[in-house]
Amino acid sequence: MNDVPTMTMVQRSAEVLEHIPIAERTFRIRLACPDLAAHIRPGQFVMLRLPGRTDPLLARPFALYETAEDSSWLDIVYLVLGKMTGLLAQVQPGEKLEIWGPLGKPFLEVPSSEEITFVAGGIGQTPFLSYAKELLGKRSYGGVPTQQRVHNVRLLYGVRTAALAAGVEDFRSAGVEVQLASDDGSIGFRGFVTQLLKQNPGTGPIIGCGPEPMLHVLSDIAKEWNRLCHVSLETPMACGVGICFSCVAKVCTSDGFDYKRVCVDGPVFDAAQLVWE
Repeated sequence: MNDVPTMTMVQRSAEVLEHIPIAERTFRIRLACPDLAAHIRPGQFVMLRLPGRTDPLLARPFALYETAEDSSWLDIVYLVLGKMTGLLAQVQPGEKLEIWGPLGKPFLEVPSSEEITFVAGGIGQTPFLSYAKELLGKRSYGGVPTQQRVHNVRLLYGVRTAALAAGVEDFRSAGVEVQLASDDGSIGFRGFVTQLLKQNPGTGPIIGCGPEPMLHVLSDIAKEWNRLCHVSLETPMACGVGICFSCVAKVCTSDGFDYKRVCVDGPVFDAAQLVWE
């Protein structure tokens, strides 16, 4: 996967092709941006900004969800949480958004294995659909399909309640085994997704995305099981290009610790290298 060429960041005014609700307060927005869609890799993200507005002034980061086979569009999935996403939810097809990317680094290389487990909490499932397809050999770059590296991909996905479970059928249609957990027991396992993982440990590497407390627990579990664990951080970002140093993560070094910018050195890190506080 690392031999797929990446591109320098581009900034575009992208037309909204489709904008639909897929769960409670959760939307999938489809943007026409072929040059970006052709080169963005699973694990990377884009910055979106509402044009002609100064409130909110700054753009927001959003993980890649999926791209078209012919790279004519890319999809972003988001949860309405604040002012920016509230305004974004009002955008209609035919309108345009400012977008720049691809940003960050793709998912880290994992060894070929029989199985890989994704663990997602909240809106943390969003980076995993395109990555699952890549690992299963169901994506292509420049018309060249990726090689299958994993035989079975599992998604353990935790939400507060059933109404917030978003994109489940997208994953199942891609050949991913989905197991659900909910805080209130309204869907799947009742409890935290990390508790579901302990009951269904599976084999092979573990890849996580979600709230930091969940990732901390996931890192501890992986360490206990001696399993490779990579995590995609959801750290708030202001610029997305490494200028402002507002999104640093604390990492272990040979002589103590240092700070890495999540937007350019991540957002994916080896969980064993992070200092959890």
